[in-house]
Amino acid sequence: MIHPDPTLVDWSRAQFALTALYHWIFVPLTLGLTFIVAIMETIYVKTGDEWWKKTTRFWMGLLAINFAIGLATGIIMEFEFGTNWSNYSWIVGDIFGAPLAIEGLMAFFMESTFFAVMFFGWDRVSKRFHLLSTWLVAIGSNLSALWILVANGWMQHPVGMKFNPDTARNEMVDFWALVFNPNAYSKFLHTISSGYVLASLFVIAVSSWYLLKKRDTLFALRSIIVAASFGLLVSLFNLTTGDDSARHIAQDQPMKLAAMEGLYDGKSGVPIVAFGVLNPSKRYDNNEKEFLFKIEIPDGLSLLGFHSFNAYVPGITQLIRGDKEHAIPSAREKMAKGRAAVTALKAYKEAKKRGDKEAMASALRAFRTNEAFLGYGYIQKEQELIPPVQTTFYAFHTMVSLGIWFILLFLLVLYAAMTNTLRKRRWLLWAGLLSLPLGYLAQEAGWITAEVGRQPWAIQDMLPVGMATSNLATSPVMLTFWLFATLFTALLIAEVAIMTKQIKIGPEGASHV
Repeated sequence: MIHPDPTLVDWSRAQFALTALYHWIFVPLTLGLTFIVAIMETIYVKTGDEWWKKTTRFWMGLLAINFAIGLATGIIMEFEFGTNWSNYSWIVGDIFGAPLAIEGLMAFFMESTFFAVMFFGWDRVSKRFHLLSTWLVAIGSNLSALWILVANGWMQHPVGMKFNPDTARNEMVDFWALVFNPNAYSKFLHTISSGYVLASLFVIAVSSWYLLKKRDTLFALRSIIVAASFGLLVSLFNLTTGDDSARHIAQDQPMKLAAMEGLYDGKSGVPIVAFGVLNPSKRYDNNEKEFLFKIEIPDGLSLLGFHSFNAYVPGITQLIRGDKEHAIPSAREKMAKGRAAVTALKAYKEAKKRGDKEAMASALRAFRTNEAFLGYGYIQKEQELIPPVQTTFYAFHTMVSLGIWFILLFLLVLYAAMTNTLRKRRWLLWAGLLSLPLGYLAQEAGWITAEVGRQPWAIQDMLPVGMATSNLATSPVMLTFWLFATLFTALLIAEVAIMTKQIKIGPEGASHV
């Protein structure tokens, strides 16, 4: 059995993680700001108030900067599937490539086409057509996210495909199962709503800065009312999508759920940890305590994962050692069946070369019997099946805690703005300003939870990350990692510098496209 170079795997992981995390700095702001701009332009068209036109164009200018710079990281990330993850692309390219192709052909082209009208069409097309273009940009950018997250959701919960032993590839058999994968649409709704939250925080932060500087106050107050109203609604929606996403994780990725909660010993009626400090010495095979300190909500995890106060939730120990009472096979059982599948597949190929149809049929039957565990055949040690628990736990709890804070912030800011007391509450303006970096932290924490929590799998239970990498030397991956790190950092610095300059100029003096 071939085992990949662990150094190559680690650097390939690091490079993709670097690209994805930088890319996700730009994407959520685009997803949310397009809708906020569309709402503001709708107010302008309805009222005919030129002031709203000026406001719309200011935020649209900042959107343009973010969109242009964010595009570069997205293109690089898609190319990495062919450079660093060619085995992955070979094995599942027929399935994974379909939603990405649709994203490029339908959503991205629609988004790009109407971007031109939105930015350069002022006073060149009618008000209503320009407004339609703005809304189509918002819809198109979110459709792009839909197809990308359909692909990612399939990686978390693969459906609608069948493994072809003749080509050693997974082939799509049900496109609609892929599209309506419950994991995919729950991930899509949770992801885009979190982007709307970030965009609302962005508008509030910039507007709070104006109020602290006592300039452009009418512009700032009206922008805050729009952003806080939008942010509050989408934050509450984000709670429901998060609940749905957690339920799918509990059903399809129980190891991820256990890592998210630092749960080693499963039971019925499991509490959820509202706050806790993990014991770094805890392992699934020792008797150390799970936490040094924790605050729990009784039965919360059972309710979150299975919508039942008394539901059984397996811990890391049960998922590794097995639990016969609850029909959970051990990791060693899965690995044994996986190796049997790998051996049978090899026997099938050898029999095919000899032209031995009887041996082919026998090997194929053996393979199909154990096919569901094929990915486990490439796992060397059962410990590899445990994701980084501390990283996953703290990322998840950071995301949830900040999400609750954002709801409170939107409520406070909206109330103060509506009662005309916001300018007097400088502490609240500072809270609005300083919450913007927390919004980005919550975004990155969410993706870390989703992706680190499912390790070691590139495709859940089917393809380990190590078997998905390209057959490369490690040095080119290391070199491009540092090149990309330098490039992405330069792009981020450029965006911050350009945006800061435009914000300082303000809506009155900003140049408009």
